[in-house]
Amino acid sequence: MATHYVLGDKVRVYQRESGSRWQAATYLNGKEWRISTKTDSLSQAKEFAEDWYFELRGKSRIGALTKEKAFSDAAVQFLKEYAALTNGERHPRYVKDHEARLKNHLLPFFGDKGLSEVTAGLLQEYRVMRLLPNEETGKTPTRSTLHHETVTLRQVMKTALRHGWIAHLPDFSAPYRASGKISHRAWFSPEEYKMLYTYTRNRAKEAKGLNWQHAAEQLHDYILFMANTGLRPDEANRLEYRDVTIEQDSDEDEPILLIEVRGKRGVGYCKSTTGAVHPFERLKSRNNPNSTDLVFPQDHKKQFNRALSDCELKFDREGNRRSAYSLRHTYICLRLLEGADIYQIAKNCRTSVEMIEKHYAVHLKNTLDARAINIKRKR
Repeated sequence: MATHYVLGDKVRVYQRESGSRWQAATYLNGKEWRISTKTDSLSQAKEFAEDWYFELRGKSRIGALTKEKAFSDAAVQFLKEYAALTNGERHPRYVKDHEARLKNHLLPFFGDKGLSEVTAGLLQEYRVMRLLPNEETGKTPTRSTLHHETVTLRQVMKTALRHGWIAHLPDFSAPYRASGKISHRAWFSPEEYKMLYTYTRNRAKEAKGLNWQHAAEQLHDYILFMANTGLRPDEANRLEYRDVTIEQDSDEDEPILLIEVRGKRGVGYCKSTTGAVHPFERLKSRNNPNSTDLVFPQDHKKQFNRALSDCELKFDREGNRRSAYSLRHTYICLRLLEGADIYQIAKNCRTSVEMIEKHYAVHLKNTLDARAINIKRKR
């Protein structure tokens, strides 16, 4: 590690082995102070270190130099505020995930460091450390896992900024990263969707009189309901019978479901296709529910995965794994294939036009207008 001294030996200017920028350190008021000079030029780093040292001395004389807060202090403050201010707005699991990332990964690395030491360079060192294979399992975290850890780190540093413990946020962006490929969400084509619901319908018929008849019938109606409403799985899990009413579609004069949806975007409304009405009527007839009962009280994950495996539909042709969320993606894609207005789909699914254009519309052939593409100029 290259080291130089400024003002005699009062200030040390050094480079970390993993970085090219010079750092400055000094000992004042019984504590070591460190800062990044933000330059890889030694002469400029020495000038910066001198100015920084005299600024610290000036603050020390007037009593304005106080002990810097550590990252662990900001982490404690963040968790205290986040749990209180998001009560009822964020799922408790989401808050617990922040706590787990801090406890297991971020605090062991950043915890005892001063907030001014948490720089873009230090964050890059953390990424490199995390990408080393685990000694026991040999595994490395996924890009998504690292992204979530960076989000938690950013939230902690924002808390420090709001309290005036730091003057600005460091750059959290990942260097050397190419533009990410925009891939479509896994969905079922019309042929695949028909194969899936035909399979679950036959399974429900085969289960007549057996102890798993109710579960098989529930799964079949779950698939039809989800693919004709576009609900998210967590929205369906919260759905109560009183949230769903059957009404006539004024344009088509066919019955549809009007659903009051409670999910990650708050409370919204959804109008189903007519294909969701019969499954819902069967659910009411089969379960004889109270108005406050859940429409889908059981978790159909294992059943659904088995159905996908039996139909060889667990993965799409690009290797994307299908799940219950794929039924929502199927609803959106089928509506687009039918020529529905993208803005109305976005409103009905409680998402944005941008998200639909980015993840759905780009891979559907009917979103391309051949007449507009193949237009010829008159000679």
